[in-house]
Amino acid sequence: MGVSRIVFMGTPDFAVPPLIALREAGMEIVGVITQPDRRKGRGKKVTPPPVKETAVSLGLPVFQPVDPNAEEAARLLTELSPDVIITAAFGCILRENVLNLPPLGCLNLHASLLPKYRGAAPVAWAIMNGESETGVTVMKMDAGMDTGPILATRVIPILTDDTTETLTRRLAEIGADLLIETLRSWVEGRLTPVPQDNARATYAPPLKKSDGKIDWTWPADRIERMIRAMVPWPGAFTRLDGKYLKILRAKVVQAPRELPAGHAWVEDAQWLVGTGSGALSLLEVQLEGKKRMDVPVFLQGFKKRGELLFDS
Repeated sequence: MGVSRIVFMGTPDFAVPPLIALREAGMEIVGVITQPDRRKGRGKKVTPPPVKETAVSLGLPVFQPVDPNAEEAARLLTELSPDVIITAAFGCILRENVLNLPPLGCLNLHASLLPKYRGAAPVAWAIMNGESETGVTVMKMDAGMDTGPILATRVIPILTDDTTETLTRRLAEIGADLLIETLRSWVEGRLTPVPQDNARATYAPPLKKSDGKIDWTWPADRIERMIRAMVPWPGAFTRLDGKYLKILRAKVVQAPRELPAGHAWVEDAQWLVGTGSGALSLLEVQLEGKKRMDVPVFLQGFKKRGELLFDS
């Protein structure tokens, strides 16, 4: 059986390259389903998700049900009559009434090497936990959270300067290629789904604002990974003189002086912070109410020198 009708479900930037790849591969996309527009930013402006913006630019029909498993959404899917549903970071677990609708099932592109890092934030947690590699998985969906059998995977290294933002971008690009290859093989009956080993499963829960709070008693290398994992959201932060200070980039260094955890030393254009083991040199920061700045530029307007203490 060939694929003549695809419904694509996705929401954030990660889902954009797969959608574009499907279109460029000549697939017939009969509908794009994405999350409703949300209020974002300081001005709380209503903003469409990236997938909606892309779908509109491609001239594709867009639908934004509040609950994709609700009866009304199920009727819509029945009317669209897809051969297969493709999902990528859609943001909602599909129930069996939706999963059983398309003859070729529902395929999901996930940003980890399943069964590791099931859940909403696999890229951030892979960086945070010091993984040396990660990848993407295409699986046939079932009613669980990223528990379906695997159709294909692709592995890439995690670079020492990768943030969640940069790594997600790379994973989306290779994931788009893998999705097209896998879909064609799946349609032609050349793939056998491989069940996941649940004993090896790990989880990647959604990030919370509080996940960005730095614990200076952690070792320096762990904090440095955490800083990269929190880019672009929620941002790693501490407090200085009662104000929030976001730390956007830092590197592990050998401190020239003894610095207890949370104690900082400002001298010339360098800003060092002690941790539970080792020290960090801050490279880019953003003080509450200010723009993000490289540390040498920030320190030009920062009058304090010598030892400082970050608030707990």
